[in-house]
Amino acid sequence: MCLKLPSRFEPVLFAFLLSGAMSLLVSSMAVLRHVGWVEGVFSLCVQTWLPAWGMAFIAALMFAPAIRKLTRYCCFKE
Repeated sequence: MCLKLPSRFEPVLFAFLLSGAMSLLVSSMAVLRHVGWVEGVFSLCVQTWLPAWGMAFIAALMFAPAIRKLTRYCCFKE
C-alpha cells in the first residue's frame, strides 16, 4: 500500500524536498571547502545541513508566492 498526500499539500511538499536538496548541496560544499576531506566530514555535513534545511524550508514557504508572481511577470503567455 502506497500512502499519498492530498494534492493540496503539493506546494508544501515541493518546498520541503527542494529546500532539503538545495541546503544539503550548499552546506556540504561549504563544509568541504572549509575542512576538506577529513575523517568525520559526513557527520559535519549533516550537522551543518539540518539547521540550514529548517531555515531554507521556512524561507521557501515565505518567498514562494512572491517568486511565483515575479516569474509570471517576467514571462509572457504564448
